[in-house]
Amino acid sequence: MSVIRAFIAIDLSTEIQQALEQVSSQLKGQLKGVPVRWVPVKNIHLTLKFLGDISIANLEILEGILLTEAARCAPFDVSVGRLGAFPSTRRPRVIWVGVEAQAELGQLQRAVDEATTRLGYAPEERGFSPHLTLGRISRNASNVEVGLIGQIVEKSEVGHLGTMQVQTVHLYRSDLQPTGAVYTRLYTANLKVER
Repeated sequence: MSVIRAFIAIDLSTEIQQALEQVSSQLKGQLKGVPVRWVPVKNIHLTLKFLGDISIANLEILEGILLTEAARCAPFDVSVGRLGAFPSTRRPRVIWVGVEAQAELGQLQRAVDEATTRLGYAPEERGFSPHLTLGRISRNASNVEVGLIGQIVEKSEVGHLGTMQVQTVHLYRSDLQPTGAVYTRLYTANLKVER
């Protein structure tokens, strides 16, 4: 049985990608030599559900789930800004930019999670915290480096980077290469069309 790694996500507007590129470049400059795996901006998405390994045989069912759940959700706005770290700036493991959205985002994410759980995929264990991952701190980072990352994230003034309207949601394939992950869009579903 052949499997692929897959996830369900929302693409970002060009304007937001450009703003993220600037933030990412500034952080890279401030953290030169610190072991952070930076996410290429073209790979940054608002992930609704990471599915992990899926059977090719389930692709059609997943497309159906996406089509059904997207069609139930009206288009909504998301606003991007504010820098932070998971689990905290004292012990950063992930550097992120925050996402604020209307209630529809949370409803869409829950609907996708519940539908994919019924299909046998693991439910999300943590509450949905919409964010855009800029970088992941290496496990090899020293305590001093981890502390420096936290200080820089706390000091960095990242205000509002942009707002966009979400009208589509996508199923992506993720192929891990030596140079990093390569994402291929497999399917796109439109949100509810207002008549």
